[in-house]
Amino acid sequence: MAKQSAGRAVIVGGSLSGLFVGLLLRRLGWEVDIFERVDCELAGRGAGIVTHKPLCDALDTIGIEWRDHLGVEVATRRLFRRDGSLQLEHRCPQILTSWDRMYDLLRSAFPSSRYHHGEELSGIEQDKSGVAAHFVGGARVSGDLLVGCDGIQSAVRSIILPDVRPVYVGYVAWRGLISETALSSDVHEQIFMHLSFCLPQGEQVLGYPVAGPGNDLRPGHRRYNLVWYRPASVLELRRLLTDDQGVVHDISIPPPSVSRAAINAMRTAADDRLAPQFRACWRVTEQPFLQAIYDVQSPRLAFGRVTIVGDASYVARPHCGAGVTKAADDAMVLAKALAGKPTVEQALLDYEANRVPLCSSVVEHARRLGSYLQAQTKSDSERRAATRHFSAEAVLRETATLDFLAKAI
Repeated sequence: MAKQSAGRAVIVGGSLSGLFVGLLLRRLGWEVDIFERVDCELAGRGAGIVTHKPLCDALDTIGIEWRDHLGVEVATRRLFRRDGSLQLEHRCPQILTSWDRMYDLLRSAFPSSRYHHGEELSGIEQDKSGVAAHFVGGARVSGDLLVGCDGIQSAVRSIILPDVRPVYVGYVAWRGLISETALSSDVHEQIFMHLSFCLPQGEQVLGYPVAGPGNDLRPGHRRYNLVWYRPASVLELRRLLTDDQGVVHDISIPPPSVSRAAINAMRTAADDRLAPQFRACWRVTEQPFLQAIYDVQSPRLAFGRVTIVGDASYVARPHCGAGVTKAADDAMVLAKALAGKPTVEQALLDYEANRVPLCSSVVEHARRLGSYLQAQTKSDSERRAATRHFSAEAVLRETATLDFLAKAI
């Protein structure tokens, strides 16, 4: 006799968040379909990820074997002065991985027949008996639960929470990936196997090793992930999001579209402001790309049979290094709630009660960590936070760690 399904879940968004939710619900006996707007596989669309225990716990729960091949293990953090001398070293063992690696692990575990490309959400309807998603091509897919996992520009969130939009925070991140072999032996020795930092006035640059193409973790085949946070006014952001054809992109700009002028200005600033180790890195970065930094904070997460997970619900600035970990933990809490309550509606209320205070604390902590990077601070509390979190010791101790969660709520 066939096992009775626990229900049918419609997941909108097929990136890491959607895959975590889909795989965890399948383990509970749910029938799950994922609908992704992009019409091709998503591999190659991300850079570095700092891992944390909740992320590994989610992989264990799904049943994915990750040990020994998740990423690159580093033991220390290093801070370099403008002249290239080592200012501070801090021990903090972590595994540093890449978006590509995480996507490959999760995507290979999810059945391809249940993963649908090229499906853009156009509407949602629900009643006491179920929920249905409408897609641009005309398809209507019904189920017992709809989960929006469609990122910072979530179509699901725009329907259920139309007033919640990404809020630009006043600075951007330049990012890049460098082949390990592109670094000189001297620079490689100083920074490659560390989470390394440089702190120009009002800015922050960091880098760390990740897997190379094809998720290659062999020495000599890996890559170095670069991130440089720089203040930018709203007017400056508009210029940075304008490509060489004069098209202004909304929220984000595809890497190949970043203008030559913006890249050249960034390289000039790097030569003027950064430690020589990082100047060398930016010189050999073939395709720098730009990430505008936003906050997203949803006041509610339960809407009958509809909810949102990951960056669709909350986006914290990257300084916590918690984006993918939060998505994995969201999925774990959602799955636990659905397993423990008799109705979907009750389960989503439990999920909301857990995630709203916790995710709000993550967003607030990330704001504090990034307060000194904003183009201007507006209050005494922001100025105090900027002073407290900009010290060399604080940056090395607090960046990309979740220690604050022990006392957050």
